[in-house]
Amino acid sequence: MLLPGTAVAALLGSALLSGCDDAGGLESAGPTPTAVGPVRLWPDMPPVTAPPYDYGESDSAQVPGVRVPGGDVHRVDPVAVVQAEVAAHPEEYSGPDGMYAETATAIRECARSPRRCPVMAPYYRDLTGDGEDELIVGIRMPEQQTGLRVYMPEKGGLTRIMSTVDQVVGVQLAGRDLVVRVVSAGIPGYEYRTAWSWDGRQRTLLPTRDEIVRVKPAPPEPSPSPPSASPSPSPSPSGGA
Repeated sequence: MLLPGTAVAALLGSALLSGCDDAGGLESAGPTPTAVGPVRLWPDMPPVTAPPYDYGESDSAQVPGVRVPGGDVHRVDPVAVVQAEVAAHPEEYSGPDGMYAETATAIRECARSPRRCPVMAPYYRDLTGDGEDELIVGIRMPEQQTGLRVYMPEKGGLTRIMSTVDQVVGVQLAGRDLVVRVVSAGIPGYEYRTAWSWDGRQRTLLPTRDEIVRVKPAPPEPSPSPPSASPSPSPSPSGGA
């Protein structure tokens, strides 16, 4: 038999009320905190009209004289790629093409002295999302520095889409991001982590996320040495007349 709508509503209401005491029932999470939006500080600051200093983070460059058979970077010699860049910029010591003089000399002699060659074993990963791997190269440099360069196959050749030098303690691939870990000189026990991500508009890898992470406890400060006890004065010898 069908119940009237009011009877059904009454039954449902009583069921809901009686279910509040059941185990696993819905419980109040307490008052909801008030949402606080961002507050703009110094809203009257004038707009910036002078161009900012160029850090070179969006620079890209075609590697001269290097061809990529079938657009496959796996078929390219990474040492030859770096040698081509050194030959194209022999006097560059800073910027994205910069190289220590001794590093550039060792790169030129990689064929004759392979054990001293500073170009590290390459890695490959599709960092741009176009289905083709990029070439990731590390270069050992003086003063515990490491150069990192990434090359993208394009139009039968190679385009460098990232170049940076730092005191790198680790490099990781996370999805299509290249995460670079750098030692912190001013904060013991911490390191900088920068995620480089592909930007289709600039057609380069850009440092999109930067953070300071604690990696180990700071070394304990040396406990102060206890003050040294002053020597007791020696008794004066007594003399007789």
